[in-house]
Amino acid sequence: MDLINEMNLTFLSKSMNENFARAAVSAFVLPLDPTITELADIKTAVSEAVTNSIIHGYEYGEGQIGISARIYSNGRIVIKIKDKGKGIENIQQAMEPLFSTVGGERAGLGFAVMQSFMDKLKVTSKVNCGTTVTMEKYIIRRNKAMQNECNT
Repeated sequence: MDLINEMNLTFLSKSMNENFARAAVSAFVLPLDPTITELADIKTAVSEAVTNSIIHGYEYGEGQIGISARIYSNGRIVIKIKDKGKGIENIQQAMEPLFSTVGGERAGLGFAVMQSFMDKLKVTSKVNCGTTVTMEKYIIRRNKAMQNECNT
């Protein structure tokens, strides 16, 4: 599987940048011609990861959030969202649905949403050093699938 394209972005952990992150990643994957559902899944997962960095990683201040995305020849997209915030003490616990370290209106479903919308999710973190969320999704290549249907 060959790397077709790659992008890297860095922005401040301001809530206004969550929409920017969604739009940038969705524009980046458009050449793969994803379905509306596939695109919505990616946008939602990116939104959740960026929001986690803003709310949890930098809950007492601002910092940088980085996004890298890669597209491979087999239709695989790898998206990494990275912060240098406070980190996660217990990743397994943090990934449990309904678990949240902040009260209020937070439902604690961010990681569950990411897992359900992406094909693969990996979270690495070190306390006081930050968190990296790596998500993968395969985009179905409709043109190849349609060609195969027509040839049978």
